[in-house]
Amino acid sequence: MKLKQRIVLLAILLVIFIFTKVFLIDNLDTSAANREDQRAFHRMMAGLRVELVPKLDHTLQSPWEIAAQWVVPREVYPEETPELGAIMHAMATKKIIKADVGYKGTQLKALLILEGGQKVVFKPKRYNRDYVVEGEPYAGYDRHNAEVAAFHLDRILGFRRAPLVVGRFVNLRTEIKPVATEQLLSTFLTVGNNTCFYGKCYYCRETEPACADGDTMEGSVTLWLPDVWPLQKHRHPWGRTYREGKLARWEYDESYCDAVKKTSPYDSGPRLLDIIDTAVFDYLIGNADRHHYESFQDDEGASMLILLDNAKRILLPPPAGI
Repeated sequence: MKLKQRIVLLAILLVIFIFTKVFLIDNLDTSAANREDQRAFHRMMAGLRVELVPKLDHTLQSPWEIAAQWVVPREVYPEETPELGAIMHAMATKKIIKADVGYKGTQLKALLILEGGQKVVFKPKRYNRDYVVEGEPYAGYDRHNAEVAAFHLDRILGFRRAPLVVGRFVNLRTEIKPVATEQLLSTFLTVGNNTCFYGKCYYCRETEPACADGDTMEGSVTLWLPDVWPLQKHRHPWGRTYREGKLARWEYDESYCDAVKKTSPYDSGPRLLDIIDTAVFDYLIGNADRHHYESFQDDEGASMLILLDNAKRILLPPPAGI
């Protein structure tokens, strides 16, 4: 083989060697990066795991006092919450000492007071967990399990703006009726062998009660925020009109966003960014019904947007073809 041919062959072999080495190094780097990503994911999941246990290691022995002191203007609970499992266990098991109709709203709920004086909101099961609500995004009843799932999504995203939520089974006959107010008790009825109630709300009807399985009803329990943090209600700037054929301004006015950015409280502070965070959150849970939102009172725009009423609707129809 001539010298020139040898040089060309060596050059080709050198190029192949270099590319092979680079490719192997890239693969090793990618594998190492993937392993680190997996480790980070497992660390995150371990940090999010909650065991509902009664043991409470804290100088304050009341779970309600601990949860109350967590609340600050920009978060409902802190990033590190070793007491979370004990508080959720208390929400799911503490004795119910009073039951009343829910606060104002469009959907059925009950206001319960647990042993120790803690208020919680109980939303009853209206659908099986895997039932898909068809129609408009705001159609149908609230889903109790959507509240539970939305709370844990709030934890995963690191927002920490949703009140604590846990699932709970209650016996309507032995736990609720004996401590119910007359107003709530008057809405109880029996359908077949099942105990039911329809409560008081805008859409509550005697013809559409929520029914237990016999006497046992599944639902979600949401921890009431401390009374020292009164709430202020705001109309969502990107809310729907809920009128057929009538568009909201944001649906046709391309300058609407600029107008919002010049309006208090969106012209300064974190509120507009909170609206964007909430849009991402609502997209992930399939909620297109956030026509209003709450913040803490007299905050001059510094308070977080609190993620309340997240029960519409975590389970969406599957995409076409799936």
